[in-house]
Amino acid sequence: MGKFQQSNLGSVILDHHPTTAAGGNFRLWSSCRRKIINTMRCGGGGGGYRHRHTAKSPVVEKPKEEEEKRSECRSDVIQNQRNRKSKKSEKLSELLRMSDSWSSEEEDVKKKVEVLEELKRVVKGLQCGGDAEVLGGAREVRRLAKEDLDARTTLALLGAIPPLVAMLDSDDLDSQIAALYALLNLGIGNDPNKAAIVKAGAVHKMLDLIEPPNDGLPNPDVYAAIVANFLGLTALDSNKTIIGSSGAISFLIKILKNSSKSNIDSQVVQDCLRALYNLSILPSNVSPMIEIDDFVPFLLTTLGDMEVSDRILSILSNVVSTPEGRKAVSAVHDSFQILVDILSWTDSPNCQEKATYILMVMAHRSYRDRQAMIESGVTSSLLELTLLGSTLAQKRASRILEIIRIDKGKQVSETFGGGSIGSNVSAPLYGSVDPILTDPSEDDRMMSDENKAVKHLVQQSLHSNMRRIVKRANLPQDFVPSERFKSLTSMSTSKSLPF
Repeated sequence: MGKFQQSNLGSVILDHHPTTAAGGNFRLWSSCRRKIINTMRCGGGGGGYRHRHTAKSPVVEKPKEEEEKRSECRSDVIQNQRNRKSKKSEKLSELLRMSDSWSSEEEDVKKKVEVLEELKRVVKGLQCGGDAEVLGGAREVRRLAKEDLDARTTLALLGAIPPLVAMLDSDDLDSQIAALYALLNLGIGNDPNKAAIVKAGAVHKMLDLIEPPNDGLPNPDVYAAIVANFLGLTALDSNKTIIGSSGAISFLIKILKNSSKSNIDSQVVQDCLRALYNLSILPSNVSPMIEIDDFVPFLLTTLGDMEVSDRILSILSNVVSTPEGRKAVSAVHDSFQILVDILSWTDSPNCQEKATYILMVMAHRSYRDRQAMIESGVTSSLLELTLLGSTLAQKRASRILEIIRIDKGKQVSETFGGGSIGSNVSAPLYGSVDPILTDPSEDDRMMSDENKAVKHLVQQSLHSNMRRIVKRANLPQDFVPSERFKSLTSMSTSKSLPF
């Protein structure tokens, strides 16, 4: 009822307003309606109303936090998607790599199977084929085993060594050479193959090949291949005894001695020397070497050749390690002079070190050899070597000089009557001993006539011995003895001596 009255009142007011006309009423109503609509859209108030934040009305930030959380979730989702993609790509690449490795392994397996089948075919041809097939098989073994360590092992396991050794009995020269070089390549860097070759009897068959009908040398290709085989086989310690007692040493030495007469290749000479060095490492093989006529003199006289000096000195270093070898070296005329000359004219550190080693061993073992070295003028060469040589050569030269110095000290000690006092004298002293003999001391006056006679005899003996030493040392005759010498002589002839 109130509402009704109010609406009527409003209409009346609007109708009877003095300033209102029909068009004006319409404009007023439309403006009011716009304001009402704007107020409803903005949440009440007027069109120009703004909500003012005060201290009692906090700012609401929940929408911003939610936006941040949503952005973080979106970034996490995007990152997870990227991680999944990267993991999938990694797995895919890994699968591709595995497939590539599988394919490469399959290819390697196929190649190994093919190589094995080829090796089986070659060995079967050696064992069961005819002459032509056996010769071709030996050449194939030589080719396959030249640079392939696995092929050497596999061929030996398949049984290639016995038929190759049996081929050495053939009368065909090509078969012999092919078998020798096939065995040589099978033994390179393979100790089990070297032992198997010797066990199969190859050494004696090789020596049978080098027994020509006349006194000359066999075919050059044959003995060159045999020397190369001996070089490889002697590198194994278990083969040194068998080869050394088989007669191979005399064959190798014969090749060396004929190298100057015949046109033997230098590589064959080097192989001979290296094989002899391998054999000389075993002391039991030194005796057969020095028993051969003129072997040690041949080595010493060949030291002038620089191409073989290093190898020869290596052999001599092993020879002098035995008493028989030292005797053989010292028995050669001018042997120490040759070794001393090596120290003077060669500039090779290896030659100097090995020469000083030989001299050191010889000087340490024999007084006679030390005297021969001194007479050969070794002292000056050793002194020069202690200044200009390598570290090892300097140490060895100093050791030899020390041995010689101790030897001289012993000589002086023995000359002065021995004892602990005389051993301290390091150089011969000589002079007129008459003042000592004619200067009676208080002790002399208290000595008995018997002791005085013994003292006089001892002093005369010292005097005569010193004269011989001074004459040998070329000292001046007017040399005056030092006070130390007088005191030593007086002490050595005092009454405390057990006369």
